[in-house]
Amino acid sequence: MIVLPLAGAAILLIGGRATNKWGHLLGVLMSVGAFVVAALVFLQLIGLDPAQRRQSVNLYEFIPGVANIGLLIDPLSISFCLLITFVGSLIHIYSIGYMSHDPDRRRFFAYLNLFVAAMLLLVLADNYVALFIGWEGVGLASYLLIGFWQYKPSAAVAAKKAFVVNRVGDFGLLIAMFIIFAQFGTLQYAEVFPAASQASQGVLTAIGLLLLLGACGKSAQLPLQSWLLDAMEGPTPVSALIHAATMVTAGVYLVVRSGAAFFPEGSTAGLVVTIVGVATLLAGAIIGTAKDDIKKGLAGSTMSQIGYMMLAAGIGPAGYAFAIAHLITHGFFKADLFLGAGSVMHAMNDEVDMRRYGGLRKLLPITFVTFFIGYLAIIGFPLLSGYFTKDGIIESVMHHNAILGWLAVLGAGITGFYMTRMVVMTFFGPKRWDEKAHPHESPAVMTWPLIILSIFSVGLGAYLILSNRLLVFLGPAVGQPAELPGFHPFSVPGLTTLALVAVGAGIAIAKYGRSEVPVVQPRGSFLTVFARRDLYGDALNEALFMRPGQWLTRLAVFFDNRGIDGVVNGLAAGVGGSSGRLRKIQTGYVRSYALSIFVGAAVLAGAWFVVGTL
Repeated sequence: MIVLPLAGAAILLIGGRATNKWGHLLGVLMSVGAFVVAALVFLQLIGLDPAQRRQSVNLYEFIPGVANIGLLIDPLSISFCLLITFVGSLIHIYSIGYMSHDPDRRRFFAYLNLFVAAMLLLVLADNYVALFIGWEGVGLASYLLIGFWQYKPSAAVAAKKAFVVNRVGDFGLLIAMFIIFAQFGTLQYAEVFPAASQASQGVLTAIGLLLLLGACGKSAQLPLQSWLLDAMEGPTPVSALIHAATMVTAGVYLVVRSGAAFFPEGSTAGLVVTIVGVATLLAGAIIGTAKDDIKKGLAGSTMSQIGYMMLAAGIGPAGYAFAIAHLITHGFFKADLFLGAGSVMHAMNDEVDMRRYGGLRKLLPITFVTFFIGYLAIIGFPLLSGYFTKDGIIESVMHHNAILGWLAVLGAGITGFYMTRMVVMTFFGPKRWDEKAHPHESPAVMTWPLIILSIFSVGLGAYLILSNRLLVFLGPAVGQPAELPGFHPFSVPGLTTLALVAVGAGIAIAKYGRSEVPVVQPRGSFLTVFARRDLYGDALNEALFMRPGQWLTRLAVFFDNRGIDGVVNGLAAGVGGSSGRLRKIQTGYVRSYALSIFVGAAVLAGAWFVVGTL
């Protein structure tokens, strides 16, 4: 699974321009090959007894006495592998058409292969060292893909921003690994997790919070979410890959994988995870309400949906299955939505402003139908995938903490508003594009991935949730709650969620479907500006970190110039000046030297006489 896409990346990068004609096909083939391997491993795994569905494959000793490079095949890792390779392969296929006119398409596919390989290593690792290698590989690939069009200043800045913000989270993960090794003497999951109960509560809480910091960076959770919306500067298939199948799911994986040891039910670290999750799901939803850029609106949606997953993961075993189920279904309908947005952009000369869309449903029928299915799935329309997984999260959280549960219900209502707004502004109403645009449906290589993703967005949630199918499957990897939670569609939280979603959708239709959409963005109220500026996250980071960092840099430069350089230059000037003055004593006249000797001898004789007299 790992070697195939890694080899694809190596061949395309080393081969260079010689692989331009067929490089994109090789990239697709390697990703599809990885999916075939994952599917075969999955079939082999389900043929085993549940107690045996945890197989380690040791490759070699990496750091003697610390960690080996080994792979762990269990229900959790194989679930991620199937998602990464299947959705990733569809994105590869879609990219053939989307990037057809880009002169660097071969390099783009190399980076896509590298992304898939790094993510597979991350989820298959059987220890924190190997996980960290994959973790950093994902960060590298995201930097390369977000800044793929590096000749655009905005893309270069966005790539650097993602890289720097994620280094903050990575620092937390590294410190957590140091503490784990100091406490347990190893970084192997099989040895760390059983021994965790022997550590003090303070140590476990510290490790949990540091792991959460790492998860917040990769999964764009508060307070490390600021990079995600800027990451839309990359090509749209990159956005789909990051948001649906790879990078932002890494943090959820880390929390669930480490959950039994460092985020047990009722722990302080688990409570902080739930608070971060609910705060992020509300923040992302609010941001999504004010974005006119279709990709940034979907990026705010990703923040929100990952927040639901983190919220479920924080409550313990009762929420793990719903968190992973929502992660899997979200991978399909969010890839569907992002690739659908790319299809719209493809038809509109790369225009991303929804105020310049309108009335596209008849001109882009396949894109419209598939996008609309993804829309229904994400708002939790009954019987579609998001209905079972997101409502399942809300119901599970309600039993754990009612306040957090009702906040999650509120987030669902806001989701109904901003997603309906997006659909109405894009596909309904009068056309608002200029005469230069000639909207047309995308080619089959782009529409077929949309069709497949939309099909899975319909029924996958019911398959995973009903009869607790995924919960039972994941049991050997993450443990099972004492009582199987089940899914109750007619519960009070479920009916309230549907009602709020309907209200949010109705408000969006009334505001954007029955009145003219302004071509020029109005300033809006304070709340609108607050949401449009990403809740002032960038301003806060600038005030707390960037400006003080600049001042610290200037202070360091001043100290270096006036302090260190001043001392060094002062000593040099002192030696040079004194030597210049002493040099004048050397006249070159013998009579001067004889006089000096005579005076010196007289002084010494006088001193000897005085000392002898005393």
